[in-house]
Amino acid sequence: MTTASASGATARPATAARGVHQYLALVIGVVYLLVGAVGFAITGFDGWTMHDHSQTLLVFAINPLHNVVHLVIGLLGVLLWSRSTSARTYGWILAIGYGAAFVYGLIVVDDPEANVLNINGADNVLHAVSAAAGLLIALWPARRAARTTPARAGA
Repeated sequence: MTTASASGATARPATAARGVHQYLALVIGVVYLLVGAVGFAITGFDGWTMHDHSQTLLVFAINPLHNVVHLVIGLLGVLLWSRSTSARTYGWILAIGYGAAFVYGLIVVDDPEANVLNINGADNVLHAVSAAAGLLIALWPARRAARTTPARAGA
C-alpha cells in the first residue's frame, strides 16, 4: 500500500522486520515437531505411558505420550512465531510448561508409576533449557515502531 504525501511523493510503510525472539520461537517449534515425529519412529504407537529408559532419542527418554507433547509444543511454535505478541505468548507457554515439566521430572524421575512421560535426567536438563529459552522469547526487548520510508522512483 502506498500513500501520497503533501509534496506529491509516494511513501510506503517499511516492511515489518521480525525480531530475534520470533525466529527463536520458529526454530524451537520446528525442532520440537521433528523430535516428536522422529520419536514415533522409535517408540511406535504402543505403550503410551510406558516407563522404559531403553526407548531414547539420542540420550532423551521418550514414549508416545512424550512424543505427542513434543508435537503439540512444536506445532504451537510454528503457528505462533509470525507475530511478535503471539511469539511472546509461545515463550510464556514454554517457560511455564517446561518449568512445570522440569519440576515434575525432578519428582518422578525414579518413580516408574508416576513417570508417565518417561522422563530421565537428560530430559530434565532439556526442560530447564527450554523453560529458559521460553523466558528469553517472552522477555526479548521490543523493536521500535517501523517508520514510513519514501518510495523510490520507478518502484
